[in-house]
Amino acid sequence: MQYQNTIARPVETEGIGLHTAVRGHLRLVPAPAGTGIVFRRVDLDNFEIEAHGRWLARVSYATSLMKKGVLLSTVEHVLAALYASGIDNVYIELDALEVPILDGSSRPFVQMIAEAGIRRLRRRRRCLRLVRPVEISDGERQIAAYPADNFRVRYFIDFPHPLVGREEIELDVDAESFSRVLAPARTFGFLEDVSRLRSMDLIRGGSLDNAIVLTRDGLMNGELRFPDEFARHKALDLIGDLALVGRPLKAYIVAHKAGHAMHTALVTRLLSDRSLWVETADPSAPERQPLGAPLSAVSTS
Repeated sequence: MQYQNTIARPVETEGIGLHTAVRGHLRLVPAPAGTGIVFRRVDLDNFEIEAHGRWLARVSYATSLMKKGVLLSTVEHVLAALYASGIDNVYIELDALEVPILDGSSRPFVQMIAEAGIRRLRRRRRCLRLVRPVEISDGERQIAAYPADNFRVRYFIDFPHPLVGREEIELDVDAESFSRVLAPARTFGFLEDVSRLRSMDLIRGGSLDNAIVLTRDGLMNGELRFPDEFARHKALDLIGDLALVGRPLKAYIVAHKAGHAMHTALVTRLLSDRSLWVETADPSAPERQPLGAPLSAVSTS
């Protein structure tokens, strides 16, 4: 059996928010078994917001949580790192309403976890094992989850840009694969959208240091970290959003031109329909199961 984990010691970082441009300090602090992942707004008397789908708020260009009127924005990159690294219990202390964007990826958060170390706790880990498929679609945008004994994601994107186009990534997600394959992939956007987004009070903190910026036919900032960095970042976002289920998930997730809104729609669906899953002990070495239906089989449900 696997046991719950926390980090071994506190670690911290600071940076500006992608959308607010406000500088924030973020600190990861060990938490006891059964705590879960909990944000603490230290600028608001340590007000706590659990990283759970019940507190989902805005989910357009980032995933936000809100509890009793207190907002917390752009949580997906730190949650992806914690979730994939197997951290079940941690306090995320923050003195601003937005998680720092850092370099636009999850790599700095993975490095923080490595610096802190991982401590095993004396409580068995429980996971949610999907027992029935769930499928959601909105036109060409689709997302589905199928029963499996591991956590696997498949993500397909299609953007009309010469450096992007059609990209697909598929992998079993664990601490090693996430750190190597997905964590370094940065958020991205298009230069032609900058003025419109800033008029909406978005990406005010965006820069070439924390996002890939695509011109009409090229790239503004250096080289890509991976030829398919765009699909990898979308898969990273998906994992961060799925962390809001609140338990390790055993399922095969298939996303086709999805995004935060569809990711979190799946989270809401899973949490609202307990017939879709069972809660069970998390085995230390699960066997691989046959994977679910192909992308073409995803339909409205």
